[in-house]
Amino acid sequence: MDGSGPFGCPICLEPLREPVTLPCGHNFCLACLGALWPHRGAGGTGGPGGAARCPLCQEPFPDGLQLRKNHTLSELLQLRQGSGSAPGPGPAPAPAPAPAPAPEPTPPSAPPSAPEPSAPCAPEPWPGGEEPVRCDACPEGAALPAALSCLSCLASFCPAHLGPHDRSPALRGHRLVPPLRRLEESLCPRHLRPLERYCRAERVCLCEACAAQEHRGHELVPLEQERALQEADQSKVLSAVEDRMDELGAGIALSRRTVALIKSAALAEREKVSRLFTEAAAILQGFQAEVLGFIEEGEATMLGRSQGDLRRQEEQRSRLSRARHNLSQVPEADSVSFLQELLALRLALEEGCGPGPGPPRELSFTKSSQAVRAVRDVLTAACASQWEQLRGLGGDEDELQKLGTEADAESQDPDSTNNVESEAPRDYFLKFAYIVDLDSDTADKYLQLFGTKGVKRVLCPINYPESPTRFTHCEQVLGEGALDRGTYYWEVEIIDGWVSVGVMAEDFSPQEPYDRGRLGRNAHSCCLQWNGRSFSVWFHGLEAPLPQPFSPTVGICLEYADRALAFYAVRDGKMNLLRRLKASRARRSSTLASSIDPFQSRLDGHFAGLFTRRLKPAFFLESVDAHLQIGPLKKSCISVLKRR
Repeated sequence: MDGSGPFGCPICLEPLREPVTLPCGHNFCLACLGALWPHRGAGGTGGPGGAARCPLCQEPFPDGLQLRKNHTLSELLQLRQGSGSAPGPGPAPAPAPAPAPAPEPTPPSAPPSAPEPSAPCAPEPWPGGEEPVRCDACPEGAALPAALSCLSCLASFCPAHLGPHDRSPALRGHRLVPPLRRLEESLCPRHLRPLERYCRAERVCLCEACAAQEHRGHELVPLEQERALQEADQSKVLSAVEDRMDELGAGIALSRRTVALIKSAALAEREKVSRLFTEAAAILQGFQAEVLGFIEEGEATMLGRSQGDLRRQEEQRSRLSRARHNLSQVPEADSVSFLQELLALRLALEEGCGPGPGPPRELSFTKSSQAVRAVRDVLTAACASQWEQLRGLGGDEDELQKLGTEADAESQDPDSTNNVESEAPRDYFLKFAYIVDLDSDTADKYLQLFGTKGVKRVLCPINYPESPTRFTHCEQVLGEGALDRGTYYWEVEIIDGWVSVGVMAEDFSPQEPYDRGRLGRNAHSCCLQWNGRSFSVWFHGLEAPLPQPFSPTVGICLEYADRALAFYAVRDGKMNLLRRLKASRARRSSTLASSIDPFQSRLDGHFAGLFTRRLKPAFFLESVDAHLQIGPLKKSCISVLKRR
């Protein structure tokens, strides 16, 4: 390594050892300067009175200047050597023995009327509460507050010691920034060069070497330009954080109410069961123990899920609060820390976006009292039958009527989507078959279409022609044609990845941002999502998990007359209902369900409005490996059913 580099000594041409920074800004080995300056002072080349001069720029320095180690530069050199990027291939030879690191030159000192900048003086008091960044060239213990930091010299200077940077042509090209307490954080950890660029593709700060190597071809802008741009969005981010924290606060309150409701409902149900079992005689004792255990198991399961969701939301709210606090503590001049903390806040905001799974739609153990009323008059024969029904999470209304009990009048809700026939022949739905052709004018640039039936997400953008209906922020595509009346049925085959299928309003703007433009995250669309582990349904930003296992073929049935949308798992010619979405009618026993099921409440309030618009089949490919195909329908069933 030669002496022209920022980490080499210009005297010995070796990596700096115990680096010292002179007021002119140049760095040398402590031992090399100690060995050089006595000869300069003794000869006639040292300037007037034999004063010591900088070996590079010949800037004279006062007789009383004491050489002190630059600790920041020394730590950076150790970091560079520890990362394996030290300039020398092996250990450098030790320089010649040098005298004491702070020699006292013998020539007479400067007149007292012109004190030198580095003359010892008491540090000025700092008006603020925070300790200022001190000058690295001032004597230790009497350092003045720094005016600027030099990213080339890796040192901070007070106004007096900053003079050489203004006077010397060799130093005018150095980059000066407001004082930084930790200069190493403004340098690239790999190349130890100043961070001057920002990569928008990977959202990181870069040095010029990184910009010319790993990030070649990326969109790179100066740090100040990117900060100005992101400062304009800071209010939006903070507003989104506030909204998210408010939403989490409401979710936490709802979860707490859910926990209290489960506990109180379980307590009330236990009391009912105990009172009814006392009338049933000895033959019911064993059954009583089984039912009480069933209630406790259901309570424990639901409490565990609800309390876990409560902890998750509290932890996420705490992380958002910490990230927001860290952003507010970033100094005004520290662009690197600002960008890093703002990115951390964005990531914390995106993490777990949505209100979570929410409370359960019903408490399964509340069916126990109905079962006990049913078996009270039938004794032993009813025990086995009702236990099987309890294990199946609910009793059948018709079976209870056959047993002839008065409690059968308290039947289940006829409007419940769970009472829709779970299995039906596929041939029935094929009467409403609808041919879906993918509309290439709506496909996002990261989606590759295979004809009009297949679509796959890709990493490289595709140069589609400009279209006002093309999605710009979400990897989505719509089907051709719009649906506005009647019943429609189509099928989708999930080949790979995370996929969402559903419907979207024809007049929905494809330029909406990612958080509001995704399928099911707004009031203009609804979908079924496969996330690689389980199915769930989305509407207006709320998610409802589904317990059914994965099915590669999914059927979608849109019923305009009933204002309903149903999703089915298609297997061996049979249709297994996953979930039927529909706004429920008012009913007597809806108080409990509406208080613990925010998803159904959202459907009740907004889902009917979706059917006031013309709808289109919609598809969202979330993961980078997502791939789906429009399922083939029986040829004999679709000849006249392609509606526009």
